[in-house]
Amino acid sequence: MLLKKLNKRAQINNETGLGTNTALGGGRFFTKNGTANVEVRGLPVWQRLNLYHTMLSMKRWKFLLSIMLFFVFINLLFASLYLLIGIEHLNGLVAETVGEKFGEAFFFSAQTFTTVGYGRINPVGFITSFIASLEALTGLMSFALMTGLLYGRFARPRSFIRYSKNALFSPFGTGVALMFRMVPYTKNYLVNVEVKVTMAMKVMEEGIRKNKFFNVPLDIAKASTMTANWTLVHPINEESPIYQFSREDMLNAEVELLIFVQGFDESFSNTVISKASYTFDEFIFGAKFVPMYHPNETGDKTILHLDKLNLFSPVDLPFQF
Repeated sequence: MLLKKLNKRAQINNETGLGTNTALGGGRFFTKNGTANVEVRGLPVWQRLNLYHTMLSMKRWKFLLSIMLFFVFINLLFASLYLLIGIEHLNGLVAETVGEKFGEAFFFSAQTFTTVGYGRINPVGFITSFIASLEALTGLMSFALMTGLLYGRFARPRSFIRYSKNALFSPFGTGVALMFRMVPYTKNYLVNVEVKVTMAMKVMEEGIRKNKFFNVPLDIAKASTMTANWTLVHPINEESPIYQFSREDMLNAEVELLIFVQGFDESFSNTVISKASYTFDEFIFGAKFVPMYHPNETGDKTILHLDKLNLFSPVDLPFQF
């Protein structure tokens, strides 16, 4: 039934790089933040783990926490080594209890690791001096790596685009259109922005349920610059892959809207890419977005409200799905 409803004029997209066999896939293709909804298995963790990429892409609080935990762990390790060698090999130590000795060894390790070296405590003997030298080298290498990671996190090109939580079926002209909107949330404005939308759905073909991908024509797909919110509009007409579809049809087909945005960031002088996804449960039928911007009090500047990105109001549609 769904296959019969698919408009023959809808252009099939065979270049998505996504699987067509529904029996071999589960859930949506992309998560809400645009990352691939794929869990990798079959290799040991140390072979498939890209530590550099992980440190670059993890959240800021996790990155800082990882650095602090590494710093504490490495100093606990070297402090334990100093205690194992013998606390008498640390000259200038002022401690009586076991806890105080371990604390002195820990902070001596921290001073050696950071190459601060206050001078009150110094290693005595070949083994202790060798361990201290090894720790100093480890500290220099660690700080070099941390500096590179910090620079990479700050200098890594990012799109800085946020998408509306929902995609809306709204009145458009004399008909209806499927709309979503996006907005840059920093001053990293993009130029030569191009948006490509693909619709994925599951249909029965020759008795086999398959994934089908269709190009989604947009009313405007390119913009010279994007400094404020941009509402992307897909008119539901003869060119649309969901032309004459009902809500039940879209639900049964597990329709997913795949968003791909590409633009040139003047700040980074680099091309940036952003992705997003909408599934059927994120579609709202009969709604329109609330305006996000208005002139200021003097009328010489535009005020953009980022907190209104997801706001919409109900509206009647020319026809019901």
